[in-house]
Amino acid sequence: MRLVDQWRAIEARLPAGWEDVRLTLTPEDPRELGRAAAVLGPVNAGRVDGALVFHVRRGGGPSGPEGVRRLLARLDAQRVWCTLERGEVRERGAPGEQAPPPPPALAASWDAALADLPDDWSELLCRLEISGSDLLPRAALLCAPLNPTRDRDSVGFLFRCGRVGYGVSEEMARRCFERLDEEGLRGSVTVLRVLSDTRPVATQGSAWIVGGRVL
Repeated sequence: MRLVDQWRAIEARLPAGWEDVRLTLTPEDPRELGRAAAVLGPVNAGRVDGALVFHVRRGGGPSGPEGVRRLLARLDAQRVWCTLERGEVRERGAPGEQAPPPPPALAASWDAALADLPDDWSELLCRLEISGSDLLPRAALLCAPLNPTRDRDSVGFLFRCGRVGYGVSEEMARRCFERLDEEGLRGSVTVLRVLSDTRPVATQGSAWIVGGRVL
């Protein structure tokens, strides 16, 4: 996915009152890091462990949403392929304005997602979103039984859950989310695709193909 499109997807998920968001840009080819840093010079991108970290500020200027979009478009035009991840978001606070409630616990989010499914569901493709990209390594470790796959379109992972065939059991998935809750990691769980009453014969189950990848 082009960087411009990645930024558009991130921007669409930002809260209404956002003021500042931290982004991490990681080139697919580590040799392109210097080239990417030169393009992102106007936003003072800093190098951190083979990636570039910078902030987008809603106020405009070189670090504003449109200025950053133009810089990312330059990288796209130069075919410097990278992954863009969202980090911490700072929101403005109006006097007397109440802070929004925290997101629900991940185990509760999982329960809510399952509650909307038909009774005969057998295989699921799901997304686990995490509140910050810096928390992804820890989340991946705690959720290892999910066999998580990095999601290209969000700060999180894709995973499969199955009553038959391939995929983590719903009970084990919930235990993984309880581990995240116990460490204070926040996020949400969404069921993306559902299959009902499937009966695999001489196979591990259905093949999900998303964005050219078999999951």
